[in-house]
Amino acid sequence: MKATDMLMEEHQLIKRLLKVLDATVQRLEQGQTVRPGLFLEVADFNQNFTDRCHHRKEEALFASMVAHGLSEQTSAVALMPQEHEQGLAHNEDLRATVQRWQAGDDAARAAIVAVVNEYAAMQHQHIHEETHILFPIAKQILPPEAQDELAAVLERIEREDIDPDLKPKCRALVETLEREVGLR
Repeated sequence: MKATDMLMEEHQLIKRLLKVLDATVQRLEQGQTVRPGLFLEVADFNQNFTDRCHHRKEEALFASMVAHGLSEQTSAVALMPQEHEQGLAHNEDLRATVQRWQAGDDAARAAIVAVVNEYAAMQHQHIHEETHILFPIAKQILPPEAQDELAAVLERIEREDIDPDLKPKCRALVETLEREVGLR
């Protein structure tokens, strides 16, 4: 299904960012120098790409699944928007903790590690659930015409509601951060 393929492609970019976070946290834990602004760039990525772009598309998928007979009470569908909100809360915690670190609070380094680890674990689980539970269900319950309609909705969201430069900028940011932490 084209719509879930689009979403899974976006998952790959998010997973690359999670690898950057993992490498950065390892550096922090080893006492190495880490640029605090890196975490703020990650928070911007999460806000602009993950939330405003990717999650909006996923929520269109969930709505289509419900419209085609999946109960809103199905645990996976019911949980996804809540997990999106949790991701936003983690993102705000990350921003606040980085600001404390930049203001000279050295204890904030350990707090950043905790926030990032909690966020990353939640994101990995979230992506796993979508990829291995929700997307296969979507392929089963959405008839071909609904799949085509949903793909058109996702393309419209990206074309009309999101800065057309957002995806290329986010890909470039991830590549830059990967190089910064030695993943490229």
